[in-house]
Amino acid sequence: MGFLGWIGLIIATATNEWVVTCKYNIHTCKKMDELEAKGLWADCVISTALYHCITLTQILELPAYIQTSRALMVTASILGLPAVALVLMSMSCINLGSEPESAKNKRSVFGGILILLTSFCGIVSTVWFPIGAHHERGLMSFGFSLYSGWVGTALCFLGGCMITCCSVDTPAAYTDNNRFYYSKQGPAHPVPASTNHAKSAHV
Repeated sequence: MGFLGWIGLIIATATNEWVVTCKYNIHTCKKMDELEAKGLWADCVISTALYHCITLTQILELPAYIQTSRALMVTASILGLPAVALVLMSMSCINLGSEPESAKNKRSVFGGILILLTSFCGIVSTVWFPIGAHHERGLMSFGFSLYSGWVGTALCFLGGCMITCCSVDTPAAYTDNNRFYYSKQGPAHPVPASTNHAKSAHV
C-alpha cells in the first residue's frame, strides 16, 4: 500500500491537470479560450481545437500555494524512496548479516514513519492547491492529477500506520536454560516398592 501510494504521488507531481478553472460554464469557456487546467508546473489552455500549456518558470512570481505544493510534493516523492527501501530490507526473507530481529523492527518502524511523512506532505498539497486555485480563479472541477494525489495519500497513510503499529518486538525466544527435557526411559535409580505392595504380593 505504501509503495502504490508513493507511485500515485509521483504521478500527481509529474502531471499538470490538478484543477480545471473557469469563471463561466464549460462551453462558454472553451469558446473564449478561458478554460484552464492548472498544475504544479504549467497552466494549460483547453479550447475546442487547442490544448496549449505554458510552463511556470517565474518561481518568485508564483502564488504561495503553488510554491508550497511544489516543495511538499517533491519532498514526498524523495522521501518515498528510502521509506520503501527500509521496509523492503526489514522483511523476514532478507537478512543483512547476523543482525537481530530487533534491528529489523526498528528499521521497519523508521520506514513506516517516513511513509507517514510522505502522506502528510501529500495531504497538505492536495488540499491547499485546489483551495488556492479557487480563490485565485473560479474552480470548476478536479483533474485526474489531484485524484491520483488523494488516492496516493490515503494509501501511504494506511500503509504507514499498519507498518508502524505492526512492527513490534517479538517475545524473546526460550534459551536452552529455560527448556525442560523429558526422558522416555525410566528413572536412573530403582524406586523401592512400598510396604503395602510387598504384603499384598506375599498374600
